[in-house]
Amino acid sequence: MWEKVKSFASDFFVTGDPLIYGADVSIVLAIIAVVFVLTYFKKWGWLWREWLTSVDHKKIGIMYILSAFLMLFRGGVDALLMRAQLVVPELDFLAPDHYNQIFTTHGVIMILFMAMPFMFGLFNVMVPLQIGARDVAYPFLNALSFWLFFSGAMLFNLSFVIGGSPDAGWLAYPPYSGLMHNPGVGQDFYIWGIQISGIGSLMTGINFIVTILKMRAPGMKLMKMPMFPWSVLSSCIAIIFSFPILTATLALLFLDRYAGAHFFTLDGGGNPMMYINLIWMWGHPEVYIIVLPAFGIFSEIVSTFAKKKLFGYKSMVYAMMIISILSFLVWAHHFFTMGSGADVNAFFALTTMLIAIPTGVKVFNWLFTMFRGKITFETPMLWTIGFIPCFVTGGLTGVLLSVAPADFQFHNSYFLVAHFHHVIIGGVVFGYFAGLYYWWPKLFGFKLNERIGKWAFWFWNIGFYLCFMPQYVLGLMGMTRRVATYSWDKGWWEMNLVSTVGAGLMGVAFLFQVWQIVHGIKHRRSNLDTTGDPWKGRTLEWSIPSPAPLYNFATLPQVSEQDAWWEEKLRKERGQASHAPVKLEPIHMPKNSGIPIIMSAFWFLTGFGFVFHWLWLTIPGLAGVAVCMLVHSFNYKTDYYIPVNEIERTEAAIRRVKS
Repeated sequence: MWEKVKSFASDFFVTGDPLIYGADVSIVLAIIAVVFVLTYFKKWGWLWREWLTSVDHKKIGIMYILSAFLMLFRGGVDALLMRAQLVVPELDFLAPDHYNQIFTTHGVIMILFMAMPFMFGLFNVMVPLQIGARDVAYPFLNALSFWLFFSGAMLFNLSFVIGGSPDAGWLAYPPYSGLMHNPGVGQDFYIWGIQISGIGSLMTGINFIVTILKMRAPGMKLMKMPMFPWSVLSSCIAIIFSFPILTATLALLFLDRYAGAHFFTLDGGGNPMMYINLIWMWGHPEVYIIVLPAFGIFSEIVSTFAKKKLFGYKSMVYAMMIISILSFLVWAHHFFTMGSGADVNAFFALTTMLIAIPTGVKVFNWLFTMFRGKITFETPMLWTIGFIPCFVTGGLTGVLLSVAPADFQFHNSYFLVAHFHHVIIGGVVFGYFAGLYYWWPKLFGFKLNERIGKWAFWFWNIGFYLCFMPQYVLGLMGMTRRVATYSWDKGWWEMNLVSTVGAGLMGVAFLFQVWQIVHGIKHRRSNLDTTGDPWKGRTLEWSIPSPAPLYNFATLPQVSEQDAWWEEKLRKERGQASHAPVKLEPIHMPKNSGIPIIMSAFWFLTGFGFVFHWLWLTIPGLAGVAVCMLVHSFNYKTDYYIPVNEIERTEAAIRRVKS
């Protein structure tokens, strides 16, 4: 009996690596610390009522952002481990199999479990405020979306210590991801972690399309919306068309592995190239899904800190929608070298070049907005200015990669790695950092320390260029990606050493950001935002207190022009603002619900059961999901009204804080 237990444990838990044992200890200690703090301060009930069951879009957004920072730490540690392995030739810091697992998990975590939740967090906290709404269209669905994402992320990350991590690359190409070459459970963790979180992502896309189209403030026509909601709309349109492709693709891969199908098995009549086409039909729109909202953020920040109306508003809107559509016509540039033929390569080379035009339009619009503006250089604006040269470099190298004959040289080299990180870090991560700094006072009611923020900015930027510029050279010198080591005679070690130093500086920058947040919380009373408008903003979120009350707006704003709050402030300065008494009415709000977190827990059990082929766990998990859906469908007490006297008390308390 004891021998069976030992045999099961040795297969079930990942053993034999000191790094894994360290992770085990840190996970256990973190869980003990969280449980102790919640128990000691008697916060379990508060946690359940205020956060775990909340359907408030602002709290859901904060939970998305906290999850993104957690995943940024995990993915960043993976990156540092890879750079440590490659710092000098012939190093044995990581075994080859472990290295494969780390670069696989790094890519998945950073794109799907860091960038996506960071994006969704900013969607949640700002879109309703910017369009003058009190919530999203489907609050329950919004909470369910978050908990499905979180369950999928936790299931994927569990593979690090249980069963073994996936190791077939972040897009899991067959035959590497097939059962013959990958018989462990790591690839099944990959499939079900992404599947469960992907369902939540699709729900979020639907939710925000409906929110933007149907819940704008009275008078706010589409062409009077702020630019960030436009960027969210274009991103969500791409989500609802691309994520079903990912769901279907991973379902087919799972059937290959679980049921003995041969959709992607060449010997069985399938074709692995079909998988590669399908995964990139999702994969390239995904790049634009995460970068389009960053474009919207930069548009808001440039206009605010240049103190000018955004240059070329209509051209920006058209550019975003064109990018959203064209993103579905460029996927084959990821495999020019795979023998599709000259005609196919030429078509996708042209569409890839074409999509650079609307992207370039946006850069010029930001520059013209700044031209002759009264620019101030607070932290959000620094991140915006830092983004422009970084993203332009990524865009130019992307155009080089779009030239099919040249791509035969660049393909699968470190040139591609450098290009990809220039676009994703320089465009996406810098954009979301800018948005977080910009909207932090609105979220939490206090400003962060600017000095520490600028240290973080410079460490991020210097480290970034040190890390990735040498990788362009390494790619041209012939270093291919996915290599776990190399020999001294290659002549690559100097550039790899510089690249690793840069990665370390980015790690230091992240620590500065953590310090900045801790410092801000500690000294929040001396940095309170009592105005609700610390940056002298232009859009509706700055017209309400910081942090925003539960109901957002005591009375829904009336919008008649673009930059509605800026125009209202100008009218007040001219003495033209309306002084008519405001009539308050009861506000309709959704009730909290525990069903989303419970249903996501059943999805977690379902995925875990499928990973280990445990039908005794999968069937109850699916039954639990069905019961949750049934219970919710018969729940008619899903909303309530905030009475007028409570609104008056809240507004009076806000006025006291301001005074």
